Amino acid sequence: MELPETNYHHIADNETALRFAGRIPFVHATTLAYFTNDGLLQHLLHGLKYQGKKENGYYLGKQLGGQLKETDWATSIDAIIPVPLHRAKEAKRGYNQSLHIAKGIGEQLQISVINNVLLRVKDTESQTHKSRAERAENMRDTFELREKGHVTNKHILLCDDVLTTGATLEACALALLKEEGIRISIATIGIVS
Repeated sequence: MELPETNYHHIADNETALRFAGRIPFVHATTLAYFTNDGLLQHLLHGLKYQGKKENGYYLGKQLGGQLKETDWATSIDAIIPVPLHRAKEAKRGYNQSLHIAKGIGEQLQISVINNVLLRVKDTESQTHKSRAERAENMRDTFELREKGHVTNKHILLCDDVLTTGATLEACALALLKEEGIRISIATIGIVS
């Protein structure tokens, strides 16, 4: 069984990019594969998030990183930042799944992962059954920069596991955009139609 890949890394106006268009300034946005119920990607991500299978995140990150190596724009990325978990949720799970995805991407692109610049300061409730407006409200002021200066004038690849409405990534980007001269690109493993 193969992942239903999007090939968005070759398409500028792809569905991932369109979800952020007009909401936040970004350089590029891409997704590895389509997320479908009971599909291979759902099983891999479920194992990653709920069964301690960190290697699934690393594997999927390497797949996405391999796609990004085929693009011209990925060469300008200075660092990768995974979407952070709140410390209570990370303590309960034992790890941040997006960090393992970021490490896989980073290995393929030979780019460092920065895991301590962006903090999740609000422990939000699950976004799963919320509307787009409810998700945006739920994520308001959820993230903040730990210290200014770490990502000044850098092109950051912000990565996460699944893209639905984009509220979480948008909130992360808005916190990062407080840094001077920052440029943001977005990469996710899955996209929900």
